[in-house]
Amino acid sequence: MSIQPESDFNPGKVLAGHPIGLLHINLSPAHLVAEALRNGEGRLSDGGAFCARTGKFTGRSPKDKYIVAHDYLRDEIDWGAVNQPMDPEKFAGLKARALEHIEGKELFVQDLFTGADPEHRIKVRVITEQAWHNLFARNMFIRPSADEKAGFEADWTVLQLPSLLANPEVDGTSSTTAICVDFDERLVLVANSAYAGEIKKSIFGVMNFALPARGVMPMHCSANVGDAGDSAVFFGLSGTGKTTLSADPNRTLLGDDEHGWSAQGIFNFEGGCYAKVIKLDPKAEPEIFAASNQFGTVLENVVLDPDSCEPDFDDGTLTENTRSCYPLPMIPNASASGMAGHPKNIVMLTADAFGVLPPISKLTPDQAMYHFLSGYTAKLAGTERGVTEPQATFSACFGAPFMPRHPSVYAELLGQMMERHGSQCWLVNTGWTGGAYGTGQRMPIQATRALLNAALAGRLDGVEFVLDPAFGLMVPTACEGVDAKLLQPRQTWADPAAYDAMAAKLASMFAKNFEKFAGNVPMGIANAGIKVAA
Repeated sequence: MSIQPESDFNPGKVLAGHPIGLLHINLSPAHLVAEALRNGEGRLSDGGAFCARTGKFTGRSPKDKYIVAHDYLRDEIDWGAVNQPMDPEKFAGLKARALEHIEGKELFVQDLFTGADPEHRIKVRVITEQAWHNLFARNMFIRPSADEKAGFEADWTVLQLPSLLANPEVDGTSSTTAICVDFDERLVLVANSAYAGEIKKSIFGVMNFALPARGVMPMHCSANVGDAGDSAVFFGLSGTGKTTLSADPNRTLLGDDEHGWSAQGIFNFEGGCYAKVIKLDPKAEPEIFAASNQFGTVLENVVLDPDSCEPDFDDGTLTENTRSCYPLPMIPNASASGMAGHPKNIVMLTADAFGVLPPISKLTPDQAMYHFLSGYTAKLAGTERGVTEPQATFSACFGAPFMPRHPSVYAELLGQMMERHGSQCWLVNTGWTGGAYGTGQRMPIQATRALLNAALAGRLDGVEFVLDPAFGLMVPTACEGVDAKLLQPRQTWADPAAYDAMAAKLASMFAKNFEKFAGNVPMGIANAGIKVAA
């Protein structure tokens, strides 16, 4: 519905007492698309998806992210470059200016849930200046029933204002952009960024702070479940295959990005998917391709043909980080409940652009903790200005930018849950083989799927494993449908000596990165790293 400010609608504590203009409350996708088109916020693709551009920011802005530094948080937050402190008085001033900024404006409001498990969910009110951001939020979060919306009182509010500029001299920010989280006000304020991912990732960070205190493990992972109820989670940074590999037509999809692991099992935080779609292949990823061409989907920074309005998923002119945001029910085999039992398998995905890691290896519990804390993948040459060769990227817990607490908190929780429920852990390389990026080739997705399917189905349990001499990892010697040579990366290189040199180089990067954790983890974990002599 759309209401005038004199309505009896309860605006909540954030908007209470402030003059506001027309409010659009919990509009349907059709109405939100109509409003977005009316306001000139984007275009429709030939398949009906709404295509929006985010301007200057085509990804998250981690250097502009802040947590309001109340005294009681002093020892609770892992303060630093990821979790930057903001003075409470400065935030109060920025918030006051934000409320002045929206006086009399037309705003869009969605009342939503985060967390499929009712015991651990939070109520989130998302307030945006543009209709398409509201549609994004409606797609991404869990949509309450009509009864659940009645008398809705938000636990948290997201106020997303791309037209509001922070003032570095007054607010203490590093730029005119600010993504601020205040645990006192239970408010997320996004200023001067139209990148929609800031909305969901900020609330993900809220869940990552709150859940460990309840003994629940928050995870930056996708998840699915087999017919026998055997769930699996897939950790991985952007571009490693979290979304692609979890969207398996033979397994039920829980979600593609954010989950919790409680005493009852795992549960999705979200009600939608936010898939990276650069070079989206309809044959390799048919479910994602179909969802990306439906009405109600939001395409972010995807280039449309000027005449046909057909999406060109190969066009990275605006950004390599093109995205498709759609509600989970658009995936035919998506879970209706978003909940499943304890995971039988934990999969850690890495896109190794150095081409030296095995396509799959079985990890010991100590190795699992080592690789979870390392959170390794690699940037590719050419994807960022100045990147001319593969560069190692380490992001603790496979999601450091979203983790307010120290990484050891999450690693300890994961270790406890894996031990308690007997979960097996696998390291899967979706990156390169036969050489580094530029020389070798991308790991065939058919081989990756075959190896994963075998691991999840238990068909690797009876296979012989051998110790990879380069990395100390246990690697299967055979898997049906996969060339045995592919399983031993050194054998795929034309020059074995070049492989040895590249493996040693990556090993030294792992060791240097892990130095910051070595004094805070048990000796077994510290010694579980790769063994190549640098």
